[in-house]
Amino acid sequence: MALEIGLWRVTDKAVALSPAKMPLESRLEQLILDDPAILETELLVVGHQVLTAHGKFIDILGIDVDGVVHIVELKRDRTPRDIVAQALDYASWVQTLSNDDVRDIFSKHNPGTDFDIAFAERFGGTPTPDDLNESHSITVVASDLDDSTERIIQYLSSSYSVPINVMLFRYFSDQGNDYLARTWLIPATQQTTSSSGGVHQRSTKAAWNGSDWYVAFGIENSTRIWEDARKYGFVSAGGGEWYSRSLRKLPVGARIFVYVPGHGYVGVGTVTGTAQPAFRAVLTENGEARSFRELDLSGDYGLHQDTVTRDGADVNEYIVPVSWQHTVDLPDAFWLKGLFANQNSACKLRHEFTISEVSKAFNLTMD
Repeated sequence: MALEIGLWRVTDKAVALSPAKMPLESRLEQLILDDPAILETELLVVGHQVLTAHGKFIDILGIDVDGVVHIVELKRDRTPRDIVAQALDYASWVQTLSNDDVRDIFSKHNPGTDFDIAFAERFGGTPTPDDLNESHSITVVASDLDDSTERIIQYLSSSYSVPINVMLFRYFSDQGNDYLARTWLIPATQQTTSSSGGVHQRSTKAAWNGSDWYVAFGIENSTRIWEDARKYGFVSAGGGEWYSRSLRKLPVGARIFVYVPGHGYVGVGTVTGTAQPAFRAVLTENGEARSFRELDLSGDYGLHQDTVTRDGADVNEYIVPVSWQHTVDLPDAFWLKGLFANQNSACKLRHEFTISEVSKAFNLTMD
């Protein structure tokens, strides 16, 4: 039995409204373009009428905050066989798109608009994820649904985990007002997205230049102080394995972009030595090697601790020596919507927008 939606006007009694044919299906398409949230998922529209490599056009191609690509196809007057076959054909092409391909499609359909800025503006300042199109989904938008289409899509989704669903819209007109009601064929909690991991000819992850790293320098509770790090040339993290593990992976020679949570980017420099626990770390001051413990520090860095572990866990503050290329005072930290930031103490920085904007703000030479 085909899916149906009901709507009632309630006064002293409930009066059922009869669904009407939408004046133009193109109007529904425009409503989605104007506000993709009508599909219940916040999307950044990558392109409208996107030309595939096979000479066909995808109605709407979007991407969500997690980097999942969404194929949105209106049913129009096509048969169940046609609409499903077309949607699957589009998905077979979408799964081949690399991170760069997604960005290129956006640039073609949105000339003069930066993808990373548009992404941040759409998703409340969230930076673009490293992975774009690691998975995808298909949404067929319909104003009516026949039994055959419902059976086919239910079968593909439930039996073969094909990431396909139908968003059914019903149009109602009552006393001079127009209404749209919507529902999913398959409840959202049962929906899946298809991983594109089996497609080896493209990379969903943004390219890494092999040298740039992100470092988060947390200053909560005066454990560490940015002016200490700036003056003596280091970054640090600790208090547990989760915090120090990634910092200890920083290789000598890496260029690091340092971010203070809640403030912004404060420095760029080059790692000059391997990570060492604070109690035995050595830094160079005015050409002279000095024990970290001997420095005139404002932060405590766990130096009061006499034990290397607590309950068997490494809780040391780890110090990584750095030669600064450029630093700023904390009040002058640089921040823009869309810049990369996460909770890792250190990770590879693949975010070209961040590298470019911080480099420009700090007047650094782009390699």
